[in-house]
Amino acid sequence: MVRPNRLKERLRLGHPSLGCWLHLASPIAAEVVAQAGYDAVVIDHEHGPGDLYNGILQMQAASGTAATTILRVPWNDPVYIKRALDTGAEGIIVPSVQNAAEARAAVAACRYPPEGIRGFANQVTRSAEYGARVEEYLAGLPERLIVICQIETPRAVRNIGEIAAVEGVDMLFIGPSDLAASAGHVGHPDDPAVLALIEEAIAATKAAGRALGSIPLPGRRVEAMLAGPFDFVISASDVALLRLGAQADVSAHRQR
Repeated sequence: MVRPNRLKERLRLGHPSLGCWLHLASPIAAEVVAQAGYDAVVIDHEHGPGDLYNGILQMQAASGTAATTILRVPWNDPVYIKRALDTGAEGIIVPSVQNAAEARAAVAACRYPPEGIRGFANQVTRSAEYGARVEEYLAGLPERLIVICQIETPRAVRNIGEIAAVEGVDMLFIGPSDLAASAGHVGHPDDPAVLALIEEAIAATKAAGRALGSIPLPGRRVEAMLAGPFDFVISASDVALLRLGAQADVSAHRQR
């Protein structure tokens, strides 16, 4: 049976949801993280080292849990989006969407003709269980997929209204690090000018009635973000969890 999209259902019901990045390209790490109880795990192909075959292994590792498997593609590229969805990703995050035209392109890459341009090969792809569930997979689209557009530049913040108005965009996701860099404050998402852009993005997204996501933001605890106005927070990554755990262990036991 093709799985329901648990994250999308939680968003529909208004339940705040928690995610974790997968940067290690490790199926074992993916399995451990997914078993912890996150609502979604996000395989990162924008900054992570993995490829699509490796992404399948991570999805297989997480498939025994309820966690929705999302893949962040490297760019708003219809070829990569097509291949990512064919692997069975239950959603995509598209980096640096700047305007309505780019949002429409991302949605079109996720949909089959006539609504979109996605190529059809479900007789052999994992998304439809290698041809065993073609009709079931098609019957569930596009509701079964979640499409998330990242807001990462001042221009994108100004255009949130038109981006959010694109049918098929499920969530806008604020990327504070790239937003800071594009605003001239590399490495300083806590700069007052960046914080003002973040507040503008939050207000515009909620005014547009779209789900809102991000990572932990300067001065905001994850618990407070999920209490409102955020619907989805990717609170950790497998790399950070391993690094912080290792550092804590060394600090606890180092004698000299």
